[in-house]
Amino acid sequence: QLQLVESGGGLVQPGGSLRLSCTASGFSLANIAIGWFRQAPGKEREGVSCILGSGDNPIYAEPVEGRFTASRDNNRNTVYLQMNNLEPDDTAVYYCAAVNSRVQAVPIMCPMSREWYGRWGQGTQVTVSS
Repeated sequence: QLQLVESGGGLVQPGGSLRLSCTASGFSLANIAIGWFRQAPGKEREGVSCILGSGDNPIYAEPVEGRFTASRDNNRNTVYLQMNNLEPDDTAVYYCAAVNSRVQAVPIMCPMSREWYGRWGQGTQVTVSS
């Protein structure tokens, strides 16, 4: 069974922090770029971060740049998203996803559009509210 599972979401006050985890089973993430996406009610699912299989030079969408940090522990087959200084606009379901085989063939590619991703987790809710 091939799957990605997110965890770590919850309710936090503005300015608080959460760390999300994305763990793969049935396949290795060691050489696969992983994206983080989020979807707020009534809005499109949007990319927030992408991290290469190597862990080098993760990229971030402008609204989260400087506040979120992606990292990975390939030995644990897990990718993380550290979210600091959370804002109410960060409220969303957060998803991790693995790039598809075409992107895997280009190890320097780290896309932020969901069309390039082939396997998704179920999502974890993040709510930022006072």
